[in-house]
Amino acid sequence: MKLCLACEHRFTGSEWSCPRCGRSPARRRGYPVFAPERDDHTDDYDASLFDRLAALEPGNYWFEARNRLIVWALRRFFPEARSFLEIGCGTGFVLRAIHRALPALTLAGTDVHSRGLAYAGARVPGARLFQMDARRIPFEDEFDVVGAFDVLEHIDNDELVLAESGRALRHGGGLLITVPQHPFLWSPVDRHARHQRRYTRADLTAKIRRAGLAPAYATSFVSLLLPAMLASRIARRGEGRAADPLPELHVGRATNMTLAAILRLERLLIAAGLSFPVGGSLLVVARRPE
Repeated sequence: MKLCLACEHRFTGSEWSCPRCGRSPARRRGYPVFAPERDDHTDDYDASLFDRLAALEPGNYWFEARNRLIVWALRRFFPEARSFLEIGCGTGFVLRAIHRALPALTLAGTDVHSRGLAYAGARVPGARLFQMDARRIPFEDEFDVVGAFDVLEHIDNDELVLAESGRALRHGGGLLITVPQHPFLWSPVDRHARHQRRYTRADLTAKIRRAGLAPAYATSFVSLLLPAMLASRIARRGEGRAADPLPELHVGRATNMTLAAILRLERLLIAAGLSFPVGGSLLVVARRPE
């Protein structure tokens, strides 16, 4: 069900024009824009990174490993899902992986920056794409699963995003989240990436509960690489605000293959039932009560 952000009217149909007040979103770069004042706003994310990310993501050990973990979680916890919304879809790299693995899913993606949606539209032509502020989602009781992958840490009011995500879910639907973990890993890389925080498992699950959702599963990941990640962050603490986060992901071919193999082993251990207690990132699965 659609929600008019101007008058709060709930309606259905393929068009976005509100039958009560007549308001409809403008379009930019070919996509509906629900928060034009936030488009290309750089306090929470540097939209200029989209160009670099689109080139870096394919084949990169970290992005590919996270995609495989997300697809595993979708299959494991939501095998009957028919619709999926990604909040903060960026260049569409995750959406494309989900489409390839689960082609029957109806996909939608949103981002506060319409600039990234052009990449997402090219990668997943069949997905519905929208520009919006995740703190005000124009859907209610609409999706079987909502995902937010390394998004919450960029947003000041992350609890509002969780509540809005829950409202966009159908009753019994599920939420998939990945976030950077462990405050002790905080470094200038996080500041440069426009992060507001790094999470603990207890902190995130408590926020999920306050949003009216029920945590169902949690595991750390990038766990086997945690010592190397910690060493890298310590070494870069002297870089100040110039600490570009992407060089950590730019590695040589041999190193990339080695790191990918380590993360592949980690995912197999998670799939076999191991929940890692520590790691550079955290995956949490939650459900909206029936």
